[in-house]
Formats: sequence, C-alpha cells, structure tokens
Amino acid sequence: MSAPSVEVRLVKAGRTKIRYPAELVEDNGDRITVRAPWAGAGAGTRDFGFVRFEPGDVFTEYYWRTRWYAVKEVRAGDGTLKGWYCDITRPAVLDGGELVVEDLDLDLWVSADLSSVLRLDEDEFEESGLAARDPEAADRAVRALDELELLARDGELTGLLGHTGS
Repeated sequence: MSAPSVEVRLVKAGRTKIRYPAELVEDNGDRITVRAPWAGAGAGTRDFGFVRFEPGDVFTEYYWRTRWYAVKEVRAGDGTLKGWYCDITRPAVLDGGELVVEDLDLDLWVSADLSSVLRLDEDEFEESGLAARDPEAADRAVRALDELELLARDGELTGLLGHTGS
C-alpha cells in the first residue's frame, strides 16, 4: 500500500509561489512530515553558491502547526545528506489533501556537517513590509529564525526532527 499523497502549496505575499505533490510520511497532530523530489526552479539545478539543488535530490520536509518555521532535509539522489534548508513560515495548515504554508522570506541554511549556518534573505524580509503590515508576525518570524539558528549552532536541529544524525 502506498503512502498517502498531499499537495504542498507554498504561498508568498498572498500568492501561490509553488505547488508540488509530496508523500505524507507522518502527521503526529503537530508536526507534518512529507517527502518529495526537488521541485523548485522547474526542477532544474539551482546553485546557491553554498549548495546545489539538483534533479534527483529528495527533500524530507517537516512542517508544524504550532511553530513559525519549516525544516527541509536535503539529500542527493544517492542518499548523501547535503544539509537543511529552513524556511520561516506561519504555522502550516493541512486541509484535506493540501498542505498550505505561508513563506515569510527569512531562511536558514545548515550544512550537513553543521560547520556552516547561514542566515538568508534578511533583505527580502525587510523589503516585504511585513513589519509594517503585521508587526506581531514579523516579530514571530525573527524569533523563529533566531531559534533555528541556535538549535543548529548547538547541534540540536536533528533532535527537533525526531532523529539523531544523518
């Protein structure tokens, strides 16, 4: 019997940024775990300078109904861990077969060996105007980024995901 599927819909500034099918791995009532092949950039290669997302990469994505972030474990097609791409988001909503996540622009990259923790897109966050439109959400987003960065620097990110290593 195959795992149930969901459609992940990433929303940014009120518009759907991307949608893609994923396998529902687990839903424990708070954390929703899905797995999907790399679907961004038309599923072509995207080189960020610090990591390349490529066709064949597999993302195991962790979303929470009560937390302001999502963590995506990125593995190459051969299973080699590349690292974790963390999105700052509003809490996820699973409605039927659709998992809706609102991206708040801030991101964090954590390398597989935990030697590199990079805060990303802080300029986009400032330019988004969220702080003026919704100061409470902007504050929650910054605190979520700080929390994830601390977890990553303390080597506790994998514990958050329910496992203890690569």
